[in-house]
Amino acid sequence: MKQLFLHKIFKKHFNNQFTFMVNKAGELAGKIWAALSENGQLTGKELKKVIKAKTEKDMFLGLGWLLREDKIEIAELEKDITVTLK
Repeated sequence: MKQLFLHKIFKKHFNNQFTFMVNKAGELAGKIWAALSENGQLTGKELKKVIKAKTEKDMFLGLGWLLREDKIEIAELEKDITVTLK
């Protein structure tokens, strides 16, 4: 009985966390797409500033979404990246 209760709590917590991350990734992807549509090619530093991402991890979460959808191209610079829409 106790295990079933803990399983329900565990499942609820991680389903909520998963849903939160999916929503966050989609929101960030939308901001990135809009920024690139308006500004053209941006560096990672410029993009982070334009979308007002709190961390680089947040920016990369959105970039990953767009990469998976094959919407952007990323090139590596010396110590940064450049991002463009396809």
